[in-house]
Amino acid sequence: MSLAALAPFRVRSFRLQWPADLLTAGAFEMESLILGWYVLVETDSVLLLTLFGALLFAGTLVAPLFGVAGDRIGHRNLLCGMRAVYVVLAATLMTVALHGALSPLIVFIIAGTMGMVRPSDLGVRLALVADNVSADQLVAAMGIARTTSDCARVGGALAGAGLFAAFGIGPAYIVVASFYALGLLLTLSIPRTPPRPALRAATMSGLRRPSAWRELREGMAYVWAAPRLLTAMLLAFLVNLTAYPLSNGLLPYVAKEIYGIDQTGLGYLVASFAFGGLLGSVAVSTRSGINPARMMILSSVVWYAMLLVFAQMREFYGGFAMLMLAGFAQSFCMVTLAVLLLRNTNEAFRGRVMGVRMLAIYSLPLGLLASGALISRIGFDTTATLYAGIGLLFTVVIAVRWRADLWRLPTPAKADRPA
Repeated sequence: MSLAALAPFRVRSFRLQWPADLLTAGAFEMESLILGWYVLVETDSVLLLTLFGALLFAGTLVAPLFGVAGDRIGHRNLLCGMRAVYVVLAATLMTVALHGALSPLIVFIIAGTMGMVRPSDLGVRLALVADNVSADQLVAAMGIARTTSDCARVGGALAGAGLFAAFGIGPAYIVVASFYALGLLLTLSIPRTPPRPALRAATMSGLRRPSAWRELREGMAYVWAAPRLLTAMLLAFLVNLTAYPLSNGLLPYVAKEIYGIDQTGLGYLVASFAFGGLLGSVAVSTRSGINPARMMILSSVVWYAMLLVFAQMREFYGGFAMLMLAGFAQSFCMVTLAVLLLRNTNEAFRGRVMGVRMLAIYSLPLGLLASGALISRIGFDTTATLYAGIGLLFTVVIAVRWRADLWRLPTPAKADRPA
């Protein structure tokens, strides 16, 4: 990685935020793998496994309100509050598990509560990055920020599986809770950002702020009026509906029922997708001159093509390789999608736009629940082929419908910024 790509680390807030995000994302990944395997083994039901995965994203419906809150109280302050919730919930589950009182019902309750907050974490932390780095460093910063999720998936998957297999769920959760606590402490160390100029002026003049619902409606209208923002939101909805269920929530089922491997093998499967994503994040962080819109579309096409091949794999090593390639393409798609949103969004709307972006994740639990029902009827390979095929088809539809907006070269001075 070039020195220019590492320029965001010159900013103190970014140097503190990166390890904070890494620790939190690592806890997310360990928690998802440990509890997903626990639910599958205890219930022996793919439907309940997909229900567990869906509960982790229950809060996507209220994600735009988190965006409004971030614009009001500051993204750093909001992130601190969210991460305090993670610490409390993880400590609760750890205590119950260490006392031998854990059950699938308790896991579902904790997962549902965590799921009200956790889906907004990515949007808030990306908005915080954009608050603190300059526009010319945004592509590099987004690529580096994305490595937190990818590193966490590699390390978290392997560590979570290993700890669970070696010591059981209670001791493993001590590590999860510790990661959340350290992430919170580092987030609290991030310097407070000054109020936005418009907000400061309104406060000094004594003007009454509009209601949160009005600000939310304004954010929705802002996205709808900007073609590049709208297409990015549609693609985010599509990949969460049809791509992420295959490479995320359904991997415990693939490991146990398709490849016949244990939780350690599951850790390697999860890590393969994440390692590909890490390589993609590093690669995209060095490409400051790319057209984000074009790259977003092209990489999503490659992502779906890899998933189509993955759906046909019946043995571990082939699936491992296809997931790694899919992860590489996925990282290019998601980083350039975030850059496209943040480059074309006025600072005053940044939190609300990223809140709407997190709302698009609501399609993930819908896709997971539907896949559980379909797998029970038509099998995994047919379901996965159907999902990847639908995703590829609609990606092409988006590219053709908005080709004039997506394919033209970016001109920051004329970015989509409706009044």
